Amino acid sequence: MSEFPTVEGEVAFDAPNAGKPCTTWYRVVGDLEKSSNPVLIALHGGPGAGHEYLSSFTDLYEQYGIPIVFYDQIGCGRSTHLREKVGDEAFWTVDLFIAELDNLIDHFRVRDRGFYIVGQSWGGMLGGAYASRRPRGLKKLVIAGGPASFPLFVEWGKQLRAALPADIRKVLEAGDRDGSYESEEYQKASLVFYSRYVCTVKPVPEPVKRAFENLKDDPTAYNAMQGPSEIVVNGNLKDWEGWKEAHKIEVDTLLLNGRYDELGELIKWIVFEKSSHMAHWEERERYMQVVGTFLSGY
Repeated sequence: MSEFPTVEGEVAFDAPNAGKPCTTWYRVVGDLEKSSNPVLIALHGGPGAGHEYLSSFTDLYEQYGIPIVFYDQIGCGRSTHLREKVGDEAFWTVDLFIAELDNLIDHFRVRDRGFYIVGQSWGGMLGGAYASRRPRGLKKLVIAGGPASFPLFVEWGKQLRAALPADIRKVLEAGDRDGSYESEEYQKASLVFYSRYVCTVKPVPEPVKRAFENLKDDPTAYNAMQGPSEIVVNGNLKDWEGWKEAHKIEVDTLLLNGRYDELGELIKWIVFEKSSHMAHWEERERYMQVVGTFLSGY
C-alpha cells in the first residue's frame, strides 16, 4: 500500500468491560480532506483476520479515487489484544465491534459528508448489522461473502465438507471428535478445505497468508465468536440470524457471493462464478470494476 498517499495511526477506544485502555490501529489510503468522494471503510473478516488481506481494495483508490480506511479490529493485528478474555463470549459480541466502528467513524468526522462500508466475510456480517441500525452518514454498503444466517452457513459448510476426499474427511472428523484442531494432520486437512472454498489463488497471496497468521497469533475473538475453525462453528455466532434485521437497511446495498434476496430494489447481487470466498483476489479486476462502479456510479 505504500505506493499511495498513506497515513497510519491509532484512536483510543473505550471498550466496555475491557479492564484496560484500548486502541484501534488504522491506515488511511488517500487524502480524506481533499477527496471529493466519500471514504470507504473496510471491515475485515475473522473476527481476528486483520486488515492486510483486504489490500487489493486499494485498486478502488487507484482507479476511482475513493479513499479507504483500513483498520485492525480490537483483538488482532496492531490494535489492542485481549488474550485474557479467552472464552468470554459475553465480551466478544457484535455490539463490541459496532461500538468500535462508530468510534472510528466519529474520529474521522465523516458523518456529515457521508461514508461507504465494505465488509468481507465476518466483516460483511458486521457491516450488515451496523447498517440495520441506520447510522447517520452511511451512504452505501457492500457485503462480500458475508452469511445472512450462521445456521445456514454451517449447513452449507457440511455439504462442502462432504465433497472433500474421503481421507481428508476422516482426518477432520477425527479432529472434531477429540478436539485436536491444532495437530499438524488436522491443519493440513483444513488447508485442503481452504484451498477449495476460501481462496483458490495459487500461490496464496501474501496478504491472505497474513490473515491466517493473525488468526493463529491470537484466536481469542475468533474462538469465542466463530469456533476453532471455519469448519467447526460453536462460538456465540452459531445461532446468528442477521437476515431478520435486514429489512431495516435503508441504503443501497451490493451483495457479492451472497444469498440474500429480502431487500428488494435496494439490492444488487452479483456472483463471481470463478471464485470461492475471496473474489477480491480470485477475480480482482472484475471485482473492483463492479464495486467501483457501484460506489461511484450514482
